[in-house]
Amino acid sequence: MTFLPSVLGGALVALILRDIFHTLFHPAGQGGLSRLILVGTWRTARRLGGPRRLAELAGPLGLVAVIAAWFGGVVLGGALVYWPHMPDAFSYAAGLHPAARDDFLDAVYLSLTTTTTLGFGDIVPTAGWLRAAAPLQAMIGFTLLTAAVSWVLQVYPALNRRRTLATRLTALERSGVHAALRDADSPVAALLLQELAGRVAQARVDLTQYAETYYFRAEDPRSSLPAALPYALDLADIGERSQRGDLRWAAATLACALADLTELVGRQFLGIEGSVEEVLAAYAADHGESALLERHSDEPGDVG
Repeated sequence: MTFLPSVLGGALVALILRDIFHTLFHPAGQGGLSRLILVGTWRTARRLGGPRRLAELAGPLGLVAVIAAWFGGVVLGGALVYWPHMPDAFSYAAGLHPAARDDFLDAVYLSLTTTTTLGFGDIVPTAGWLRAAAPLQAMIGFTLLTAAVSWVLQVYPALNRRRTLATRLTALERSGVHAALRDADSPVAALLLQELAGRVAQARVDLTQYAETYYFRAEDPRSSLPAALPYALDLADIGERSQRGDLRWAAATLACALADLTELVGRQFLGIEGSVEEVLAAYAADHGESALLERHSDEPGDVG
């Protein structure tokens, strides 16, 4: 029974490492723990603060909560590994009484200082396998810190790309591009739709690789992708009815990119199936942008 807590602690650390791998390094996955925390934070923020208040902080709070859970899991796992073997398998600094240093809090203290690589040296393992376990935990702690910083550096560029696309669509809508597109007799119109198709495809890739970005809600409606995507669908519909072959081809490409994006959003985040319009409406509603969909009428781009 002495080694049972140690085995459980090692298993907990292994589960945390698995979650970190699937969240940060797997090209199309997300760890079960991180997803549970992110979804829980998103739903709690929506329930407590409404879609336009705490929901804007759900994404950042979710990231912090996931990192804290990873760190806490490593510390708790390490404490379970050390605890059954205290104090016999450890050397204590002068002034510390080993007989009084065998409770779980001392194991947590040792695990915490080891994970953060502080290494005060007042409690040092003497058993051979523990002397190997402590540096390994320190290496895991350093890796966890590096992974957390890398995660933040990956997430925010993806968010910037998404918000840039939304701002671009909003600017196009305000400039009345849809009206000019109906009578377009220039290859520039096709290039515009091709550019938008590429940006929509990039948004899908970002949501696949950085699924946590879904839970970041834009404060400004003009940079909200759920609010802006219906206009991209309007542009695709207009382009597909054009007399120009290159414009119809570009519009079809944009429509396919939108279909791919909405399929991912519906399947992975909303748990629904439906048409592009239905998924876009559900996407906007989930981000508190339902009112903005009223502009999506028979005359695309008309803002009431």
